[in-house]
Amino acid sequence: MATQSPARSSPDDSPITLDPPRLEHLCDLRVEVAQVIDAGSGPFGVRRVVPIIGGQVTGARMRGRVLPVGADFQLVTGGTTAHLDARYLIELDDGATVFVHNTALRYASPANHEKLLRGETVPPEEVYFSGQPRFETGDPRWAWLSDRQFVARGRRAERAVLLSMWLLA
Repeated sequence: MATQSPARSSPDDSPITLDPPRLEHLCDLRVEVAQVIDAGSGPFGVRRVVPIIGGQVTGARMRGRVLPVGADFQLVTGGTTAHLDARYLIELDDGATVFVHNTALRYASPANHEKLLRGETVPPEEVYFSGQPRFETGDPRWAWLSDRQFVARGRRAERAVLLSMWLLA
């Protein structure tokens, strides 16, 4: 008759589910945008480019402005989902310039999606709009931004995109 070995306790035997990360508010952005440039429907969906023309950065940790450079490159699929790829620069009040690359997903019902495509405001609770911003800078005071993960929630407003960003701590 085979005997079972006693249960061992080791780091490999620990539960798989880890504690969830804490969220620490980084900043809020109001990203002002120009008229959408529609590149039309292609094999992967509808391509749109939304030029970024300015804006503000507010919050306890970061303050500054969105520079008038960059764009949100969008791929609209399935008639209700937009894959967003925004790249732009922010200038902080302390003089640092930071490159922002935010990939996001926006989903809405067909009726609300059509409103969004026309630039109309849709109540935020009726749209899923979440992103994963990444930051790069040569300024050593803000170098830590490149070594962390962030999440964002967004909302489309008339002529602007409103974003709240959090550090995953």
